[in-house]
Amino acid sequence: MKMMRMTMVIRPSSSSRPSGTQMRSLPPLFLSSSHNSLHSRSPHFNTLDDALSSFNRMLHMHPPPSTVDFTKILASIAKMKHYSTVLSLSTQMDSFGIPPDVYTLNILINSFCHLRRLGFAFSVLAKLLKLGCQPDNTTFNTLIRGLCVEGKIGEALHLFDKTIGEGFQPDVVTYGTLMNGLCKVGNTSAAIRLLRSMVQKNCQPNVIAYNTIIDSLCKDRQVTEAFNLFSEMITKGISPDIFTYNSLIHALCNLCEWKHVTTLLNEMVNSKIMPNVVVFNTVVDALCKEGMIAIAHDVVDMMIKRGVEPDVVTYTTLMDGHCLRSEMDGAVKEFDTMVRKGCVPNVRSYNILINGYCQIQRMDKAMGLLEQMSLQGLIADTVTYNTLIHGLCHVGRLQHAIALFHEMVASGQIPDLVTYRILLDYLCKNHHLAEAMVLLKAIEGSNLDADILVYNIAIDGMCRAGELEAARDLFSNLSSKGLQPDVRTYNIMIHGLCKRGLLDEANKLFRKMDENGCSRDGCIYNTIIRGFLRNNETFGATQLLQEMLAKGFSADVSTTTLIVEMLSDDGLDQSVKQILHGFFK
Repeated sequence: MKMMRMTMVIRPSSSSRPSGTQMRSLPPLFLSSSHNSLHSRSPHFNTLDDALSSFNRMLHMHPPPSTVDFTKILASIAKMKHYSTVLSLSTQMDSFGIPPDVYTLNILINSFCHLRRLGFAFSVLAKLLKLGCQPDNTTFNTLIRGLCVEGKIGEALHLFDKTIGEGFQPDVVTYGTLMNGLCKVGNTSAAIRLLRSMVQKNCQPNVIAYNTIIDSLCKDRQVTEAFNLFSEMITKGISPDIFTYNSLIHALCNLCEWKHVTTLLNEMVNSKIMPNVVVFNTVVDALCKEGMIAIAHDVVDMMIKRGVEPDVVTYTTLMDGHCLRSEMDGAVKEFDTMVRKGCVPNVRSYNILINGYCQIQRMDKAMGLLEQMSLQGLIADTVTYNTLIHGLCHVGRLQHAIALFHEMVASGQIPDLVTYRILLDYLCKNHHLAEAMVLLKAIEGSNLDADILVYNIAIDGMCRAGELEAARDLFSNLSSKGLQPDVRTYNIMIHGLCKRGLLDEANKLFRKMDENGCSRDGCIYNTIIRGFLRNNETFGATQLLQEMLAKGFSADVSTTTLIVEMLSDDGLDQSVKQILHGFFK
């Protein structure tokens, strides 16, 4: 598939100005300014205290040093990511009468953007204009990046267009920032149009611009288009780097295009770009997920021969590959190798082993690893506890799971919806409906927003316990909780109604699904058909069977088995048998 060459200039979808912008008319012409060399060489400080000490010493000199010297210190502190400190020091500069210049103000704009305070960043722009300073590329690139980071891509494009209209000449950083913002919100096609516009405006894209779009296309599984762009950049003399290849290799791995992966790896080496540990880990991960653990080991052997040392991600990925095949001995072997090679296992390494043991119901081993984590100074996370709680519930140790839940809370780990769903589900399955309802109330009273999955579990538990009235009430109140029933919710309710013999109500609910924007699937057809058959409503069941088949769904194993059992029943009316038998022709 060839990529369409679009030349349309992007315009913002919204005409509203960015919040906090009090943009005056910009000076007549904004030329692309490079940083003064004095500003580009900031002093090096080992610590923030060193920088503050130097700043305070300069502040009390008579006469004080120039704005340039103070700005160098602000730049150094900003590089340390102490943005609030930068703002505080700039206030001190003002109080001592040290005037800012465009570079000082750019640092303030950058600091406000990093602190997600865009309104203040635009106020600094207004101050810059009031002082008669000329904004430069850095000024607008910083503001555009700040808007993109906030997800305000429409406002970023509006600012971009406005500044061009005032004579500002965007550079490759400007375009790259906007392309990245567009790709982040899933608008890759607009990013490609911007790339075309960039070339038309005689601003040549660099490898970063191409990498941004290639990576986004790969994530969108538009691999052909990504390779078209890859070929284009090479034709234009822009050499791909390791990030380009990593994006493409990751996409090919997702498609299991192993031959093409090998070709691309060889191409990398021929281009004097040696695959790094990230590239190899990408391939190893994809192979492990496909169950190709032996080939994954071959890749690791190859990376070692090429002088690339496996890291904790490599070993953890191999462990996961073995666990997926229930090969716990192989997973433990990789864990031991990792430790022997000097790689320190992390929480994810332990979580993978714990999950592997839970999958084969070796809860003693899994719980032992939790204790080992503590001895190693690692703090078990929510995933660790959720895996263990589910494992304990699955082997029938519900009380131990509840005890571990309390231990989790006591350790400072906050349970998430997954934790609550697991416990709620197993309380319902083990006929502890009263305790399940107490837990449901606790979920509703927490900071978590209970989703439809939580209520599906509760409604199912009520139906199983014969509490159909309570299930009806909860189902009816879903909208007041800001939730809409999904196909699973309807399936549970229809099954509960059929079990009680309330076929008319079940059928009405079944018919209401489309009105409520929930499409019926094959599963729910099979549920209501079995309900009708079990209540000897064979005529209604056959009508539903015909409707189901007409919609392209088919009878599942449970429905088929029930029909076969009915056909073998000598007491069943022959006319009914004849109708049912027709569905097997």
